[in-house]
Amino acid sequence: MTANGTNGVNGTNGHTNGTSSSSAAMADKLKNNRARRIVDDAAAGGYAIPAVCCYTLEAIIATVRAAEAKRSPALIQLFPWAIEYADGLMLHAAAEAADLASVPIGVHMDHAQSPEIVRRAADLGGFDGIMLDMSHYDKEENLRLTRELVEYCNARGILTEAEPGRINGAEDGITDTGDMEEILTTPEEAEQFVACGIDWLAPAFGNVHGVYPPAGPQLRFDLLDKVRNAVGDRVRLVLHGAHEDYFQEELLRKCLRYGMAKLNINGPVAAAWTKVQGELSGKVPLTTLVEKQTDAMQAVVEYHMDYLMSTGKADS
Repeated sequence: MTANGTNGVNGTNGHTNGTSSSSAAMADKLKNNRARRIVDDAAAGGYAIPAVCCYTLEAIIATVRAAEAKRSPALIQLFPWAIEYADGLMLHAAAEAADLASVPIGVHMDHAQSPEIVRRAADLGGFDGIMLDMSHYDKEENLRLTRELVEYCNARGILTEAEPGRINGAEDGITDTGDMEEILTTPEEAEQFVACGIDWLAPAFGNVHGVYPPAGPQLRFDLLDKVRNAVGDRVRLVLHGAHEDYFQEELLRKCLRYGMAKLNINGPVAAAWTKVQGELSGKVPLTTLVEKQTDAMQAVVEYHMDYLMSTGKADS
């Protein structure tokens, strides 16, 4: 961050003052949004962007180091918890890390589940994108809130992601929807959300957040193909629920062939941090522990870049 509260790529902190010049600046910022460019390029190139869920500063550093080492674009993803816990501190650290990186990196909020947290995050400045997850509301309210919040974010130069239907399950940092009915995304519903003005669409096609049931993923690629054919020319498709027990190279590559251009990575990165913590805590200096945790997370992000075929794409 610079002394006057701006960051180099994102521009100002996102507040508008009602003047025409400010509105024009935000329109230009949205048009040139770095996260949009990163994911658009992936969709056009047949690869996907790793969107790494970061709970700590070490995870942010690991993501940037992995991206630079593999010459891959990337997204740093924060949950609303990061704002609730640290206000803008972690966000602005992530934005500065993205600004200073030698490869394209954006900053995205995953699963903002209330209008209040969306507006708070947008007004803090630093996010390139925000996921408007209103899927726990009924369909009509979901659409109404999504439309309203797209306008709010776009006015601040921020792109938006939404989840038509409902992807069940839970992850650390988001509300558990496991006791709610799973609702698969239809082409018709996808069209309704595209009409709200979203940029990225997270379809529900049998994927779940967190741990899958014993039978494993029951993915409806036929349905995903219909959604892609209906709206894939206007929005980018993004994958949630890629649990590491099942989504290794083969299945991830299949998802790419069906148009997925952004993949959320959460569990294996957090597990790498936890594993090192359990093995070395109290046995090595704290600085060594932190460095080892960062190295372990970086390694996980790097092999996902290979799986997603984003390695080397920062220079292409």
